[in-house]
Amino acid sequence: MYYLFRPKLPTRPTGRHVGLLACLLVWTALTPGHSGPQVVHDPDAQFNLKNAHGMEVRLASYGARITSIKVPDRNGVMTDIVLGFDTVEPYRSSVKKPYLGVTLGRYAGRIANGRFTLDGVEHVLAKNNGPNHNHGGVTGFDKVVWEAKQLRNGVQFSYTSPDGEEGYPGTLKARVTYTLTDANELIIDYRATTDRATPVNLSNHTYFNLAGEGSDTVLDHELMIDAEEMLAIDKTSVPTGKIAFVAGTPFDFRHPKPVGRDIDQTNEQLANGSGYDHTFVLNPKKGVKNPAATLYEKTSGRKMQVFTDQPGLQLYTANFLDGSLNGKSGKPYMKRSSLCLETQHFPDSPNQPRFPSTILRPGETYQTRTIYQFSVSDSIGE
Repeated sequence: MYYLFRPKLPTRPTGRHVGLLACLLVWTALTPGHSGPQVVHDPDAQFNLKNAHGMEVRLASYGARITSIKVPDRNGVMTDIVLGFDTVEPYRSSVKKPYLGVTLGRYAGRIANGRFTLDGVEHVLAKNNGPNHNHGGVTGFDKVVWEAKQLRNGVQFSYTSPDGEEGYPGTLKARVTYTLTDANELIIDYRATTDRATPVNLSNHTYFNLAGEGSDTVLDHELMIDAEEMLAIDKTSVPTGKIAFVAGTPFDFRHPKPVGRDIDQTNEQLANGSGYDHTFVLNPKKGVKNPAATLYEKTSGRKMQVFTDQPGLQLYTANFLDGSLNGKSGKPYMKRSSLCLETQHFPDSPNQPRFPSTILRPGETYQTRTIYQFSVSDSIGE
């Protein structure tokens, strides 16, 4: 089942109406047999998915983003576990926009010096992160309105990125489909085609705290990542090209450990990222059968497993949140109060011949899947 949210204006607004407008939402229940609209062109639209166990996911057309995920704790208490806002407007109007819940594109991660060469032609991209290009540029996929199509158990978002947008070659037709299952899985399917060779690397940038949105810290969460190696970065957070073993370093999450156990160690890589902001090279696996990462919060018993067919996982510990944003709970979002687990190809791949290629060509289809599965447990291993 899903619900469509959209603001509804009164016929004759009064001062009171104007004051309440920002938080006014209309809930229109839509069942699989509903004959209502199947395609939504609404910049303020949000969609609520709910499964048989009461898990809820809310999505927005602006940025094709996740704005809420509510899952139970070990006592059955439902809590929102992702950072965000109740309405769409703050995502647009906030001075700082830290990619809350968004679909990243055309390229997730940094591209060094905002340029790359493809088939002998140099392409210059928008620089929006110091000397580098990051997450698709000044107006990436996170800052556009996607067309939404309502499905039986999900929502499909579509966006056509024109040739030359943010400096990228080719017209790219992108699609992101969110599906909520009764196994408490949120499945994200990415698809794209192009009429000209171009780099593509789509991902999701949701900030999680399994104790609940607005909680003070994520450093007490236990984390396990199925990776023997990680990508070293320079002082601007761009990969150097070196692939380093995690054994004996603060980046060794092969066995569960608290996120904060080693984060303040004296370590060049931690200093370069101001904490964890690194791509882990996932151990090879076929499809999405085995978890790439597991996150666990012991007080609530909530556990999240991440499955993906992508070669990399970006761990970001919200190092640059500074309390200037107040979210759904009204509490400020502080440094390291949440984390992102972004499934993706490697940053700066267009400039790194050793990395797996991210070039999509005409006639090919970019297609990948990521699953976030939620459960409750007495330990991370159960």
